[in-house]
Amino acid sequence: MGKLDGKITIVTGATSGIGRRTVELFVAEGARVVATGRRAELGRSLEEALGKDRCVFVQADATQEDDVKKVLDTCLSKWGRLDCLFNNAGGPAPVGGIETVPVDGFDAAMATLVRSVMLGMKHVAPIMMKQGSGSIINNGSVAARRAGYSTSMIYSAAKAAVVHLTVCVSMQLGEKGVRVNSISPGGIATGIFAKALGLPADKADGYAEAVKGSMAKNQPIPRAGLTDDIAHAAVFLASDDSTFINGHDLVVDGGLVGGRLWTPHQEGVKAMRQAFGVDEV
Repeated sequence: MGKLDGKITIVTGATSGIGRRTVELFVAEGARVVATGRRAELGRSLEEALGKDRCVFVQADATQEDDVKKVLDTCLSKWGRLDCLFNNAGGPAPVGGIETVPVDGFDAAMATLVRSVMLGMKHVAPIMMKQGSGSIINNGSVAARRAGYSTSMIYSAAKAAVVHLTVCVSMQLGEKGVRVNSISPGGIATGIFAKALGLPADKADGYAEAVKGSMAKNQPIPRAGLTDDIAHAAVFLASDDSTFINGHDLVVDGGLVGGRLWTPHQEGVKAMRQAFGVDEV
């Protein structure tokens, strides 16, 4: 028996990375999924791999209200209800200092990262409130919690907005039995880092493996984060195992934002002892 047996779900940004892996795991756990994204070829390949009885791909731009409505109409016409929305669609934002931020780049990033989340919640809320149940999951980031954890300060600000909007909406929808939570990934090996530095999407995804080595020493757990780590967290929040969790930001980062790493800190203490002429205890 799967953790999501009988659940009807929507996953945005489903053509690659975290979104694609989440769709695969949702289906493996018994869910039916409407997968959305802008890259039709990748979306169709996902649909074919999983079977149209379990996964339907809808080409859509999560920043456009008409496209969001189209996705919901497809879901309801095919399966008649909606149990979970994973607002995962995202992308890079302008890098550099505040004095260099282009206004059009700022607006585009806010649309991709924040407006898409708002639109998803806006249009699924009436459906879930009427049902008296449902789980909305928004993709946040550790960059929402700490400055310097993204190549872009605009990305960090946008994700902070997502995490706080999640809490605000949870207070409203929780009264109707609908849970709203976020997942904040740490360093997950996907193509988003290459995209942030200017590579086009069709090439950036190929660099996911290349970043694993550089991420392995960033947190106490000595490996890069994987798309599976976030997909499993999404399964938990979509499932009935989390029915009393609402307004929570689930950080999945291997301990990245917990504080200073133990070993470098102890090496610093040792160096200070030597400088002071103090013997080891």
